[in-house]
Amino acid sequence: MPVSLVFTADTHVPRRARDLPHVLWGAIDAADVVVHAGDWVHIALLDQFEARSRRLLAVRGNNDHGPFRERLPEVATAEIEGLRFAVVHETGDAKGRELRCAARFPDADVLVFGHSHIPWDTTASTGLRLLNPGSPTDRRRQPHGTFVTAVASDGELRDVVFHAVPPRA
Repeated sequence: MPVSLVFTADTHVPRRARDLPHVLWGAIDAADVVVHAGDWVHIALLDQFEARSRRLLAVRGNNDHGPFRERLPEVATAEIEGLRFAVVHETGDAKGRELRCAARFPDADVLVFGHSHIPWDTTASTGLRLLNPGSPTDRRRQPHGTFVTAVASDGELRDVVFHAVPPRA
């Protein structure tokens, strides 16, 4: 049975935005599984994700302290529709990322990560797919904020879409 997914990271609420964009909340409400790759910043946002997500796969980031350390791991893994997912916040420098991550996560098919706020979709020579959904609230050097939707089905990740988040007026 196909499983709908939402990938997000680096939400930084309330430092970068008072709340998430409505379009992302809508995607979260509709998804079977929500993946958050860290840097939540405020524990109330984690509470909201837990309340609104059918299933949440999440990690803490370098800006997540206190209760995040008690509630979220540094690395999370799950098998979803025959795909082995790993989630981590930081992967280091872009140069050599695929080789480093393939060595660090040899049992994963898909690695979701954050930290840079830069959307990323590549595949290592080992077949590991690396996805960074960017940030929906802090675009940094990007033209707009982003998050990702996808479908896991029969051991494949398909329909991967990077969604542009319009800037707030």
